[in-house]
Amino acid sequence: MTRPPRRGGRDDRLAIEALQQAAYARNRARLGVEPLPLLADYARLFDTHEFWLLDGVTAPRGLLVLEKRPKDLLVWSVAVSPVAQGQGVGNRLLEFAETRARELRRWKLRLYTGEKLVENIAWYQRHGYAIEGREVLEDRTIVHMLKTIDKNTGGIS
Repeated sequence: MTRPPRRGGRDDRLAIEALQQAAYARNRARLGVEPLPLLADYARLFDTHEFWLLDGVTAPRGLLVLEKRPKDLLVWSVAVSPVAQGQGVGNRLLEFAETRARELRRWKLRLYTGEKLVENIAWYQRHGYAIEGREVLEDRTIVHMLKTIDKNTGGIS
C-alpha cells in the first residue's frame, strides 16, 4: 500500500525547490517565460500555503501546494519529478487535494495553468476541472479552472 502525502515544512525547502525546478523545466520552452511557481518566494509561502509531499526512496516524487482561501481551495502547484511522471503521482496529488478540500469544508477547488500547456488543461479537464476563464498578463495568458465538490454527498458534481 502506498503512503499518503505528508505535510512538508521549512526543513523540506531545498527538496521542494529542486522538485519544482525539475518538474517545471519542460514548461519553460513551451511558455517562453519562467513558470509562475518558479518565481515564488518559498520562504514566505510556508506562512500562507500547505505543502504536501509524496516521498520517494531518495527524494520527493511529487508535491502539492495548496492555498486555503475564504471560499475555495487553490491548487497552487502540482509538481511531479521527471523520474516519476507517468506513474500516477499527479493523479494521487489531485485526489488528495479533493480530500483536503473536504476536510477544510471548501466545496470549490480552483487552479490555473498556462494557456500554451494544452496537455495540462486537458489533463485537468479529465479530472473534472472546467475552464472558468482566461487572464491575460503582460507576458502570458493563464487559464483559470474550477471543480465543485458536492457537499451533500462528498462526491464531485
